[in-house]
Amino acid sequence: MSRQMTGAEMVIAALQDQGVEVLFGYPGGSVLPIYDAIFKQEKIRHVLVRHEQGAVHAAEGYARSTGKVGAVLVTSGPGATNAVTGLTDALMDSIPLVCITGQVPTHLIGQDAFQECDTVGITRPCTKHNWLVKRIEDLPRILHEAFLVAKSGRPGPVVIDIPKDVQFATGTYVGPKNIQHKTYRPKIKGDMDAIRKAVEMIGKAHRPIFYTGGGVINSGPAASQLLRELVKATGYPITSTLMGLGAYPAKDDQFLGMLGMHGTLEANMAMHESDLIICVGARFDDRITGRLDAFAPHAKKIHIDIDPSSINKIIKVDCAIVGDVAHVLEDMLRVWKQTQPEIDKKALKAWWGKIEAWKARKCLAYKGSDEIIKPQYAIQRLYEMTKKHDTYITTEVGQHQMWAAQFFKFDEPNRWMTSGGLGTMGYGIPAAVGVQMAHPKSLVIDIAGEASVLMTMQEMSTAVQYRLPIKIFILNNHYMGMVRQWQELLHGGRYSESYSEALPDFVKLAEAFGGVGIRCDKPSELDAAIQQMIDCPKPVIFDCIVDPAENCFPMIPSGKAHNEMLFGDAVEDIGSVIDEKGKMLV
Repeated sequence: MSRQMTGAEMVIAALQDQGVEVLFGYPGGSVLPIYDAIFKQEKIRHVLVRHEQGAVHAAEGYARSTGKVGAVLVTSGPGATNAVTGLTDALMDSIPLVCITGQVPTHLIGQDAFQECDTVGITRPCTKHNWLVKRIEDLPRILHEAFLVAKSGRPGPVVIDIPKDVQFATGTYVGPKNIQHKTYRPKIKGDMDAIRKAVEMIGKAHRPIFYTGGGVINSGPAASQLLRELVKATGYPITSTLMGLGAYPAKDDQFLGMLGMHGTLEANMAMHESDLIICVGARFDDRITGRLDAFAPHAKKIHIDIDPSSINKIIKVDCAIVGDVAHVLEDMLRVWKQTQPEIDKKALKAWWGKIEAWKARKCLAYKGSDEIIKPQYAIQRLYEMTKKHDTYITTEVGQHQMWAAQFFKFDEPNRWMTSGGLGTMGYGIPAAVGVQMAHPKSLVIDIAGEASVLMTMQEMSTAVQYRLPIKIFILNNHYMGMVRQWQELLHGGRYSESYSEALPDFVKLAEAFGGVGIRCDKPSELDAAIQQMIDCPKPVIFDCIVDPAENCFPMIPSGKAHNEMLFGDAVEDIGSVIDEKGKMLV
């Protein structure tokens, strides 16, 4: 239906027509007409953040936990530039967002007007697409087109920059009917010849492994279910990237855990010694491949990805299938059932035997303590005590993030929100705000470090204002933990600027915001303190004091191969394949 309205009213109408229920933002002069339109309606709930970076991360958390497009509204100039970190984070991790930015009136563009910046130019490298709307006649089409581009193909963030005079102008609004982009036509269905070739390769493999990523989750619940069916039909092992955790159940015997820089021995060694890698919705990034010339030297590679630019970008593959993961897996599973490839069961049994031997080495082992809380133990207890709850986890970035990936087990998709590609410290609190807005009755926990958490701590105020009972679980080791670890292992123990000095009293800080603070430094008191946190109806900052010297292992040093892993002191049963420096010799 078409009707006359202002540009500001068109923005709200389009958001409503696109199913947006929550809008994260911060007002300013160049978007006041839109905020006035927000005031006059009740369908969309606006969440006032305390910093525009927080608005984008909150929208990311909302989008990741729901599968919907996240929506953001910020003003021009610093409002837009403050959003850049979040936009880049969303681009790296393929998160669908529509970010609407205000702009100075069209006749002032290019004159260095107050709070003017080239938003389109600045955000072009960190968005999937962006628009500067100069005519009211174009606004409805662009608004609907933006949602299409953000959620279709490989998802990502888009920006719509709307000058203030366009917001005041009056025009004809048209709803989202038959919206298409002129040139953007992502391929959804995979080539059947390539799918048949892939099935044949899978059937003939002797040492196969499924390598899965965030693309499985982005494709929707059907993709995760189809992946599980295909993995079960083959009987093959499966591993996951950091972004793909939850697409396949962690508790399943065929799951080898996360792979990559801080992945398990069994996952990394299975990749290294495999003869076939079936890559599903992942992109062979550097944290997974390690040294490229030593990556999976004996393996043929199948790559399923909706983004054709990801194919052969980093690793040359033997069979490429461009298409949406859910559609490709559906066709692949059907062809598998039709052809019923004859698997070499003897070879597969031998392959599983080798994998079980790697598993038996218990690469995640650590030395426990009755005196000080080990960070791994803290995550394990947190996981055990939240099992019966409908739990969502966000994280900051660093050691705590990797320990969470290693020790918190995810059996369903969309429960794990973390910054993978960009590695954004400060992601976790605002992301938790977004998740809690989407799931008000669920338990939402940000697993944090004391350094990362301070970068967006102001969003605690947002949580309190909107009565969002998020739990911020800080593994406080008084260091930028991952920086300290690299300095210890790779820079001769020269801890340059990595010690967290002048930390706030997190209990008092929580209380100052109007939340609840809890501190625990004894293993014997940890369970009771975690339960207190879970039961609390308010936002909580939990200051968990952990061993400051603990390192996150296993670890593949930057630029090394999968078979050049480092292990902690507790991994004693590695035996002869470990030298005196903790390096694996294979």
